[in-house]
Amino acid sequence: MIIGCHLSVSKGFEAMGKQAAKIGGNTFQFFTRNPRGGKAKEIDKSDIDALIDFMGKNNFGKILAHAPYTLNPCSNNERTREFAFETMTDDLERMEYLPGNMYNFHPGSHVGQGVEKGIELISGLLNKVLFKDMKTTVLLETMAGKGSEVGSRFEEINKIISNVSLNDKLGVCLDTCHVFDAGYDIVNNLDGVLENFDKAIGLNRLKAVHLNDSMNYLGCHKDRHQKIGKGAIGTEAFARIINHPTLKNLPFYLETPNELDGYAEEISLLKSLYK
Repeated sequence: MIIGCHLSVSKGFEAMGKQAAKIGGNTFQFFTRNPRGGKAKEIDKSDIDALIDFMGKNNFGKILAHAPYTLNPCSNNERTREFAFETMTDDLERMEYLPGNMYNFHPGSHVGQGVEKGIELISGLLNKVLFKDMKTTVLLETMAGKGSEVGSRFEEINKIISNVSLNDKLGVCLDTCHVFDAGYDIVNNLDGVLENFDKAIGLNRLKAVHLNDSMNYLGCHKDRHQKIGKGAIGTEAFARIINHPTLKNLPFYLETPNELDGYAEEISLLKSLYK
């Protein structure tokens, strides 16, 4: 089982790898910079090389970089769109120091411009920032559909991908809280949801899973994460999710409201449910 949680990059890359292993993980997720935006730390190649060495010696799966929440490529504000371009360009260049891993971002909110315009702007950004010899897979995250979010329907994500020239560089990260809040019943009809995903996008695009319970009900469009087994999705459903033939070999990343000891408990629980 490839599983980890969200860790802080502030102490360095090798430290994150060791921290993940200490709590029972064999992968992790990190923000490329402050989640509310701002300048990224300078690259320390020796630190990154030490992480790569540690990962190789400890059978780690792919790690997942997460773009800041302020990145909104389909904003109605030109400067916000420019920030998205500048940030993603910088992030993807930096990710080349960690070849073969993944970079996840929220597609964004169209802010009244309409879903179709939002899709056009998101695809436009990806056409500008992706490059042929890049070694990173860029993931669009499934969203809950709060406000004017784009990407709460699988068909919207497919339209974004279809409009990108280098779409072989793209994949999808399925967030369990988000899809549940968006109205996809992964508790009672997981097979049906995955069939829907396959028809709309293609299961070959599914590269990672964010494991989060939900504080709210099916189809609420709220996006409020809860600890595993403490929300509306529940432990039994998570056991089915992590053992589903389509999902069980993907990397799982926890984004639950926890400190490290809580993540350690969740990782232990999920490992005990994994067959």
